[in-house]
Amino acid sequence: MAGRWIETWEPEDETFWREKGERVARRNLWFSVLSEHIGFSIWTLWSVMVLFMGPEYGVDPAGKFFLISTATLVGALVRVPYTFAVARFGGRNWTIFSAVSLLAPTLAAFWVMEPGTSYATFVAVAALTGIGGGNFASSMTNINAFFPLREKGWALGLNAGGGNIGVPVVQLVGLLVIGTLGAAHPRLVLGVYIPLIVVAAVCAALYMDNLRPVRNDTGAALEAARDPHTWIMSALYIGTFGSFIGYSFAFGLVLQTQFGRTPLQAASLTFIGPLLGSLIRPVGGRLADRHGGARITLAAFAAMGAATAIVIHASATASLPVFLVGFTALFVLTGLGNGSTYKMIPGIFHAQAIEKGLQGEAAAAHGRRLSGAAMGFIGAVGALGGLAINLAFRQSFQTSGTGTAAFWSFLAFYGICSAITWAVYLRRPAPVPAQPTKPQIGYAEV
Repeated sequence: MAGRWIETWEPEDETFWREKGERVARRNLWFSVLSEHIGFSIWTLWSVMVLFMGPEYGVDPAGKFFLISTATLVGALVRVPYTFAVARFGGRNWTIFSAVSLLAPTLAAFWVMEPGTSYATFVAVAALTGIGGGNFASSMTNINAFFPLREKGWALGLNAGGGNIGVPVVQLVGLLVIGTLGAAHPRLVLGVYIPLIVVAAVCAALYMDNLRPVRNDTGAALEAARDPHTWIMSALYIGTFGSFIGYSFAFGLVLQTQFGRTPLQAASLTFIGPLLGSLIRPVGGRLADRHGGARITLAAFAAMGAATAIVIHASATASLPVFLVGFTALFVLTGLGNGSTYKMIPGIFHAQAIEKGLQGEAAAAHGRRLSGAAMGFIGAVGALGGLAINLAFRQSFQTSGTGTAAFWSFLAFYGICSAITWAVYLRRPAPVPAQPTKPQIGYAEV
């Protein structure tokens, strides 16, 4: 078991997939979801811990927004090395290590979570929880290698959605503790996760595999970094996943700061949006498989703009019910967009391979090679969107006492993302009469 490597892996071969590949890929998917789920919970731990931090902690709302921003930033930065760790150490091996490493921030938070702890210590521990954000990148890179192109939207959506559910789950655990024992027992939340981390690591060791054909390819990384589509998709992923994770971190604080909710009231509402957004992510991937990722992504951004307009109205008029409706809709739509954008990534690079004249397995291999490298960059930049959202909220509350100004900036960005999606991936390509035999990339289908 300790050295389990799969030497040959050909998911695009239908016979191989039917007889062996699908069973193995799905088994690895389920236990990848478990580990990533715990990683997301630890990454977003401070969205819950700040709800326990009453006046006796001496941390104002701006300081709390900075704590969650710190965790977001570190989680974004570690995604790049985590992406390449899969090929260097093996998907199974790295999943074991990344799961076990989550004990460090969890035990550290358990140790420091009490009044009298210095703010600098809280910042350092919040930064340490950021390593949970890296689990997403390594997990997605690993699962991308296991599945054929025709099922990537579903598989990546399910993997990411199952991981994203770690956000509302940790918030539900926090709600349970606050609702039953009050806000004086944050260590109980942490105590729940310590054995779960051990379970995730043991399951990865027992049931996951390493793929020998997956190799770090410096050339692929450089080629992906030079490709404009990597950075275009990074911008779109800022709009979808960056919004999801940023709102997940900030929602409870916004309810407390702008609408005067108590910790229990905030905790009872905070988990709903992230839960719905996580559950809908695989649906976004499946819709993208059927109708094209670019079409679903454009529809998601357009609807996100409408939902943001509702939130702006509710924020300006201090209407909590309308605010909750609009914000919950935003979570659902970011989930759809998360699934569709990640489906687009392998499709774009596969389409480029076809444009270069490659066919069949050669085109699929080219797509896997570049999309695997690109996912690290895209995931990291997208997560930075969460940092931008939290910093925007911090600035908005510091200057005006509400989040309205921040929401206006989000609305403008969703408009930009809509325009980019249409212009790059949906507008009909111009005819090329000088090269009539050169195939056109069907980006609308990616």
